[in-house]
Amino acid sequence: MYLGILFSVLAYLLSDAVPVKRQAYFNSTAYLPCPFTKAQNISPSELVVFWQDRKKSVLYEHYLGAEKLDNVNAKYLGRTSFDRDNQALRLHNVQIKDTGLYDCFIQQKTPTGSIILQQWETELSVIANFSEPEIEEAQNETRNTGINLTCSSKQGYPKPTKMYFLITNSTNEYGDNMQISQDNVTKLFSVSISLSLPFPDGVYNMTIVCILETESMNISSKPHNMVFSQPQFDRKTWIQIAGPSSLLCCLFLLVVYKAVKKCLKMQNQPGRPSRKTCESKQDSGVDESINLEEVEPQLHQQ
Repeated sequence: MYLGILFSVLAYLLSDAVPVKRQAYFNSTAYLPCPFTKAQNISPSELVVFWQDRKKSVLYEHYLGAEKLDNVNAKYLGRTSFDRDNQALRLHNVQIKDTGLYDCFIQQKTPTGSIILQQWETELSVIANFSEPEIEEAQNETRNTGINLTCSSKQGYPKPTKMYFLITNSTNEYGDNMQISQDNVTKLFSVSISLSLPFPDGVYNMTIVCILETESMNISSKPHNMVFSQPQFDRKTWIQIAGPSSLLCCLFLLVVYKAVKKCLKMQNQPGRPSRKTCESKQDSGVDESINLEEVEPQLHQQ
């Protein structure tokens, strides 16, 4: 028991207080450094160098100048290689689950046992770039149906912080209910949002982009242009509107014509005084006067 405590205290004293931070991309290679700062003058044939994760699983062991696989955990077999020149361990095909802390130990083998010369701690973070956001329109979209869009991005890590739409000449952020899902195997995230708005009055084209924000960067979609043709003169509609109005106008003129003609006929009867106006009383009780001097020349032309 006391020997274990002494080993831990000694290891802490020999280690750096702050872990070295390293970052690697998903499916790429990570470098876990372990410089031999306190073993420079010692022959590799006297050294035991190995890396282990927080669960004490061994990634790689270099034993007295040669690679030794006996103690390597199965999940790391075939995934590591030793970089002698840079004194670092290469961890290949990095996965999200490889995120975490790793320790490198350098021991000197002596006739009386092993002496810990150095401990080096590395904090590894794994990232994956999200795909470029893609905007899709709803099928059979017209100006009357409004704006109905979805935006999606896939296969990224860590979890995104925000996703939204930007519309031409507006600083407002649009988008409802950001949906985030995570793959059970790769642990990568996919994200999507939707947008549903009425098309502004008097506007027949606009440009929309989708923005995805992560802890380290913003990713923008390609501009999405929405263009609708402006309304053209509709002959059928014009006929529907103008037809009844024209008919009413013609009927009105016909009534006036008949009334004037009747008045003129009455004025031309023998013994009847000539009048400049003709008055008629409609069923509604309203008296209407017609100036005969204005309409008589027109009637004689008929």
